[in-house]
Amino acid sequence: MKFDPAEIQGYIDKTACFVVQCMIEKNLKLSLAESCTGGLVASAVTSVPGASKIFECGIVSYSERIKEELLGVPAEIIEKYGVVSAETALSMAENSRRISGSDIAVGITGLAGPGGDGVLPEGTIYVSVVCGDEALTENLRLEQYGSLGRELNRLIAAAEVFKRIEGILSRR
Repeated sequence: MKFDPAEIQGYIDKTACFVVQCMIEKNLKLSLAESCTGGLVASAVTSVPGASKIFECGIVSYSERIKEELLGVPAEIIEKYGVVSAETALSMAENSRRISGSDIAVGITGLAGPGGDGVLPEGTIYVSVVCGDEALTENLRLEQYGSLGRELNRLIAAAEVFKRIEGILSRR
């Protein structure tokens, strides 16, 4: 499968506008806890005029220490499942929501590359989106497409976050 970075960026820009406008209309707030995307999702959101009406906070928690100390991810989760895991992504999202009081919260953690960590391959990226009682957490499994490279993995992950937020908003 071939991925076009310009096409993915266009999708992100378009969907970020939709998400911001829809959340304004529904009077909803958003918070983000990003790791491997390094603030790409927050950047896309804050590029949209009116984002200040819906965006509570974005935390780029790149280190394990910050995930634990700032976001409140329990050390036991990281020890048992790893920093790149569904459990860590979910805890990041839940704690982002707790810290900010947002309606929708995202946690994202993974291995953008190059290479994996010796256990997990490059492209192992977990996304968790929490809204109300609903929590959707999954591994994007980008490794199935081969080594896409760091920037493309990050861009695809950001696009997938917006796809999931858009899905939640369409059901509300």
